[in-house]
Amino acid sequence: MIVLGLTGSIGMGKSTAAAMFADEGVPVHDADAAVHLLYAGRAAPLIESAFPGTVIDGTVDRAALGAKVLNDPAAMNRLEAIVHPLVRAEEEAFLEAARQSGAPLALLDIPLLYETGAETRCDKIVVVSAPAEIQRERVLRRPGMSEEKFAAILAKQVQDAEKRARADFVIDTSDGFDATRTAVKAVVAELGGA
Repeated sequence: MIVLGLTGSIGMGKSTAAAMFADEGVPVHDADAAVHLLYAGRAAPLIESAFPGTVIDGTVDRAALGAKVLNDPAAMNRLEAIVHPLVRAEEEAFLEAARQSGAPLALLDIPLLYETGAETRCDKIVVVSAPAEIQRERVLRRPGMSEEKFAAILAKQVQDAEKRARADFVIDTSDGFDATRTAVKAVVAELGGA
């Protein structure tokens, strides 16, 4: 089974592309979704213990947690030491289930794939990309987003040009859904998943 990593900077269309891979029958593991489930489950008591006052009714309050860890590298490292192993365990269980099902291809949707070294767990990497002006327009349409937040997020991400250079496949999402879906289908066909 080929393990395909999917990543892309904010606003590049990663979630849309992941859904299109799923539409093609590729099992997809979404790291962000795994974190959300863990924050409402197994990770909540561990996070509350490390960061008192961040769990309400058994679920991590992301705003309260953010207030305690953002701009505090030591606190962020403590949080990652709790969450990352749990996400990895979920990912490993997902991959084992995909192997057992006979899937020829499985996709790991990992927002910070290069930033966290996750590319070492993948056989091939797909990067979704779009021109900077389209990315900016998409991101600034999001509720609660500002120029400052956007700049701060970008500063923490590997630059788009480097991601594209390191990828096995680059999907340009700027030409609309149909073109993106065609590119996804081409990747799946090339890797023997269709």
